[in-house]
Parts: sequence; C-alpha cells; structure tokens
Amino acid sequence: MPSRLSGYSFGSRISALLLAMVTTMATIYVAGRLWQDAENRVYLIQKLDNGAGQGHSAISVDDTLKIITSREQQKMLSAHEMELAAARQEGFVSKHLSVNDGTGRQLTKRLLSVIGIITTFGQKKNRDAIRKAWMPTGANIKKLADQKSMVVRFVIGRSANHGDSLDKEIEIESSQTNDFIILDNHVEAPEEH
Repeated sequence: MPSRLSGYSFGSRISALLLAMVTTMATIYVAGRLWQDAENRVYLIQKLDNGAGQGHSAISVDDTLKIITSREQQKMLSAHEMELAAARQEGFVSKHLSVNDGTGRQLTKRLLSVIGIITTFGQKKNRDAIRKAWMPTGANIKKLADQKSMVVRFVIGRSANHGDSLDKEIEIESSQTNDFIILDNHVEAPEEH
C-alpha cells in the first residue's frame, strides 16, 4: 500500500510542476503581447502627433459626418438666403428692418411671426376645434395680422392626385375660412381609392 501512495504523490508532483510551467509560460506570453500592444499604441500616438503637427489632421468618422452635415446646412442656408433675396425683390419682405429717419433715431419695423399648424386631409373636426378654442376666424385673422403682426394658418400639402376630392374639400374649406397655406409641391396623402 505505501508504494501506491508514493506513486500517487509522485504523479501529482509532476502534474503540479507541469501546470506551474504551463501557467508561467502563458503569463510570460500574455505579458509580452500586452507590452507589444503598448509599444504599438505609443508608436501610433507619436505618428498621429507628428502628422497633426505637419498640417495633416486625423479626424474621426463622427467629425467627418459633422463636417458633411455642416456643409449641407450651409448649402441649405445659402438657398434660403437666395429665396429671401428674391422675396425682397418681389416686395414680400422689407429690405431693412430698421430705418434711419435722418435725425439719428432708428425706426424699427414690426417683425412678422407665422404660426403654422400642420394638418392632414380628413381632420376638419380637429381644425374646427382649434378655430373654436383659440384661433382667430373671419375678420379677426386680418386684425391679428395688422395689429400684432401675427399670421396663424393651417399648413397642408396636395393629394397625390392633384385636383381630386381631397384637394377640392380643402380648397372649399380654405375659401370659407381663409386660414390655409397650401403647399403645391408637397404630396400630403396617398392616392384615393
């Protein structure tokens, strides 16, 4: 029996020794890889710093997307400025909001504010409820525009089939209430069935 125990003890010692050797080698391997990754990171950071110092810039994808969005917004702003200039030439917008009267005083003109209420076809009851609750109707619409420089209108597009019953209903309601802005180049509803 003692020989059996000593053999078991000898086998476990070899197993423990092999396990210790394997874990030591694995630890050395992992530490070496981590050291190599750290060296690579330092190298890349130095390269990026050198590139940035020479006029090259390293920008992220998010920064690139922000630049593209900014350029698109700049184009839209330019287009709106051109539309505003065209509207000024046609007399829709005053050329100057403040005018010097010659005595050094600035006379300011009132700004026009527009409240657009987006609506859709088949929402006449909702529009009537808004008119009844707070929106001016009839002569009060013009009075609000003249006295307070406020314009309140429902905003709606055209139907997919221009001139169909949906468009006609809105045109009839608009002629009765005179409180719509109809966007001709915006399709509001799918085709009628």
